[in-house]
Amino acid sequence: MTSAEFVTSFEQPSVNSFIQLRKKIGWGDLKYEFAQASIENSLYHVSITHHSTLVAMGRVVGDGVMYFYIQDVIVAPEFQGNGLGTIIMEHIESYLAGSAVKGSTIGLLAAKGKEGFYKKFSYTERSGDPLGLALCKFI
Repeated sequence: MTSAEFVTSFEQPSVNSFIQLRKKIGWGDLKYEFAQASIENSLYHVSITHHSTLVAMGRVVGDGVMYFYIQDVIVAPEFQGNGLGTIIMEHIESYLAGSAVKGSTIGLLAAKGKEGFYKKFSYTERSGDPLGLALCKFI
């Protein structure tokens, strides 16, 4: 595949495209209203389409001042290995470089086995020292 076949945009994806992409990677079904509210309340979006179909995306959520969380970095399985995740993260990192200030926290939850991908962008696993371990709760 050539890069000319892909289009990168910084608009939020359609709700249906977001839901379908999540399903493709096994993240299950999501109610339309929840998906819509979630993407509408994001700070920043990166979407990559292939022949007008959403094949990769990533977004940033948070308060836009002190806390930023990288969320939903997704590449459809059939397009993985083509550098699309890296393109998404490069755009997200550029946004964060212009938005986060000294003292801000940028966090993310990596899917199992994907930790190494984020380490390329200088993200580190929290060992527990000195800040304690990161925790999360799924409802």
